[in-house]
Amino acid sequence: MTKEHLLAIDVGTQSARALIFDLQGNLLFKAQIPLPEYSAPKPGWAELEPMLFWESLCQACHKLWAMPGVDKTQIAGVTLTTQRNVIINLDKDGQPLRPSIHWSDQRRTAGLPNVGGVWGALFAVSGMTNTIRYLQAEAKTNWIRINQPEIWAKTAKIVLLSGYLTHRMTGKYVDSTGCQVAHLPFDYKKHEWAGSFDWKWKAVPVEPETLVDLVPPAALLGEITNQASEETGIPAGLPLIAAAADKACEVLGSGTLASNICCLSYGSAATINTIHQRYIEVVPLIPPYPAAVPGSYSLEIQLFRGYWMVSWFLREFGLNEKRLAKDRGVPPEFLFDDLVNSVPAGSSGLTLQPYWAPGLKSPGPEAKGSIIGFGGVHTRAHFYRAILEGLAYALREGAERTSKRSRVPITEVRVSGGGSQSDAALQLTADIFGMPVSRPHVYEASGLGAAIDLAVGLNLQPSFDTAVSQMTRIGKTFEPNPENHKLYDELYNRVYLKMYDRLSPLYKEIQDITGYPASD
Repeated sequence: MTKEHLLAIDVGTQSARALIFDLQGNLLFKAQIPLPEYSAPKPGWAELEPMLFWESLCQACHKLWAMPGVDKTQIAGVTLTTQRNVIINLDKDGQPLRPSIHWSDQRRTAGLPNVGGVWGALFAVSGMTNTIRYLQAEAKTNWIRINQPEIWAKTAKIVLLSGYLTHRMTGKYVDSTGCQVAHLPFDYKKHEWAGSFDWKWKAVPVEPETLVDLVPPAALLGEITNQASEETGIPAGLPLIAAAADKACEVLGSGTLASNICCLSYGSAATINTIHQRYIEVVPLIPPYPAAVPGSYSLEIQLFRGYWMVSWFLREFGLNEKRLAKDRGVPPEFLFDDLVNSVPAGSSGLTLQPYWAPGLKSPGPEAKGSIIGFGGVHTRAHFYRAILEGLAYALREGAERTSKRSRVPITEVRVSGGGSQSDAALQLTADIFGMPVSRPHVYEASGLGAAIDLAVGLNLQPSFDTAVSQMTRIGKTFEPNPENHKLYDELYNRVYLKMYDRLSPLYKEIQDITGYPASD
């Protein structure tokens, strides 16, 4: 009898989840364990002991096995998707040398030498020197190398969270090409480590032997070891099949294979992604990331602190809703839909620019968040709706930039992530984009995308096209309101798109006066 259950493990920013899907894309069982709080030894830092990721994964698995109806004997294989750009330094015995540096960590390394030689000259001629300096400063490995040389000297392997968990599960130093979203010397066009003469080795000086082996999505990473089986309860010997990073898996799990369909992720970081067969840089020298489909590219524009803003609002202004939600046994976000719907489209002129963190080009490194149009009529409900509208404006701008660079018009929108559960958020997104917006049939879109990689890798599905057609479907679609779209179109073109250029000089003055954000 063919085993047809797929175990997908998803370790995101907030939690570790163990998920069992069938070959029709139905989520049969789900177990979730919150991750411990990230520590902040200094303002803007975010770290977590790597072992805590592993322990949360193990706890999620054991919680899964305790559920009525779960049958381990029906599990055909395992796959893994994780949050991106979490750097872990391992010693010669595979033990972490320091806490992992999280993707949201804002430390930067100042004073690094420019990339010299021929590459440096080319960057100077093309006006890209500052872009390269920005990428150097952002690289977490550069910070460790400069500030913790004793750790650097003991580092035998540099892994991402996906590579660390894969090592714990298989005993091998191997990872998926689809997970390589970080400041490492990776060739995003060829989906392999960069060639020996590539400028990335100068910008991010790591030893080649410290990097892991790479395989494409749907390929075999290894088998679950006896040790991993004892700790997780996953049967020993099961194949661990490569998937991709969580954002790439969300795109696949949302059923997005066509380049005219974009996937918005309303998660801790808000992103817009489209899958393409061609290598296209929407921003020069900022590559498309690997997709969850081998050989494909995910064109992505990210809002660093996307739906984190919603969590911030909930924490600072949502105490009443949190209490009511607890009494009613529902997520607080459900009650916030009432807030959104109590305010007219356009938030009575209150307009938000969601640049809560500095950027590279647009916005630039001086960028800050802004809210304009305040008046006596405005309440916290207006403020909350303006947050959602500002995020949707920024993602629409990203969609337009992507379409312009790729020459493929976007005609349909899918939305995944925590924010996708809000009907009000999806309706205003449809109104702002002026096109249908749909949510996937399952909330766990990243886990489903990983399960699709697993199904194809085990030949339980003959192709990605077949797997997507059989395992994904639309949950609910929101059609744009023509009247609201007309209003939003005017606010977007006549107000929102002009805000950054008008306010940028003031952002620079604030940076000069306060020193925040820090510059090199």
